[in-house]
Amino acid sequence: MSIRNILICPDDRLRIVAKPIETFDEALETLVADMFETMYEARGVGLAATQINEHCRLFVTDCSEERDDPLVFINPRILEREGEVDSEEGCLSIPEVNESIKRAEKVRVRAQDQHGNEFELDADGLLAICIQHELDHLNGKLFIDYLSSLKRQRIRKKLEKAQRQARGAI
Repeated sequence: MSIRNILICPDDRLRIVAKPIETFDEALETLVADMFETMYEARGVGLAATQINEHCRLFVTDCSEERDDPLVFINPRILEREGEVDSEEGCLSIPEVNESIKRAEKVRVRAQDQHGNEFELDADGLLAICIQHELDHLNGKLFIDYLSSLKRQRIRKKLEKAQRQARGAI
C-alpha cells in the first residue's frame, strides 16, 4: 500500500470521464488499498480514482466516526434519488473550500465491490452526499460546478493564488 498524490483543482485531469472497470485482479486490489490509505491520510470521507489520476469508475468511502466502515464502489450507478437537502461540502482536490450545495437526501446505488460482486445500497445522510460527490468526480464534475459563476470565479482565484504561494512565486 502507498499514499498517492491527490490532484488539485484546476488540474484538467479532474475533468476526465472515468472508464468502466472490467478486470477484477490484484492490481485493482492494490489500487483500492492505496485509495483507502490516501483518503485516511488526507482525513477525507471519500476518494474517487480520478482524484489520484486513475481514470476508472471506482471510489471509496468511510463516513464512520471510528473510520471502521470502508466501502468500495466500482462502476456505480444511482438508481433512485429522493428528497433534497443543502449540504456543506468540501473536497480533497479543492483544499480549504467549503460551500453549500443541493443534493438528493437519499439515494439507491448499484455498484460492484473489488471482487466484482454486484450490490445495491440505500444511503442517506453523509453517505448519500458522499456517494453523489464521488460519482460526480467519475463523471468529470466537481462540487463547485453547482455554484454560481461568480462563486466559481472567486474560488478559482483563491486556488490560483494558493498555487503561486506554494511555488514561491509571490
